[in-house]
Amino acid sequence: MLDMGETRELIENLLGQKRIAVVGVSRNPRHFSSGLLRELRQRGYEAVPVNPNVAEIDGLRCFAHAQDITPPVEGAFLLAPPQVSEQVLRDCAEAGIRLVWMLRASPAAMDFCRSKGIRAVAGYCPYLFLPGAAWFHRLHGFFMKIGGRYPQ
Repeated sequence: MLDMGETRELIENLLGQKRIAVVGVSRNPRHFSSGLLRELRQRGYEAVPVNPNVAEIDGLRCFAHAQDITPPVEGAFLLAPPQVSEQVLRDCAEAGIRLVWMLRASPAAMDFCRSKGIRAVAGYCPYLFLPGAAWFHRLHGFFMKIGGRYPQ
């Protein structure tokens, strides 16, 4: 497990990428993953949707797998359902993606990342670290800071 300082450095590195994959993005516009894709694009990121069951999302070409993305990306938000997370991580490793953000990460997923040289942010909501996020994300971050669980 990364310490808080390493986690914060990794978060900044990942958010410093201007072209980033959103793996497991839903075709449902109200789903968290769809909202994150839109939010990233509104902030100037070239967010690349990845979902093997959809050809297009929000007018963007949707890639089936991380290794299909052209040109390739260096970072990815992994939002796919838990039952496919192992395959998604294998796809990222095959694609050469070395920075990932997983909302839910099992110990096995973290072990896999370490074994493949993938640096992973695990368990944090990306909205907590986007400047000017909605008030409820800032409130969530405030309570995490009070509880000592917010990476500095």
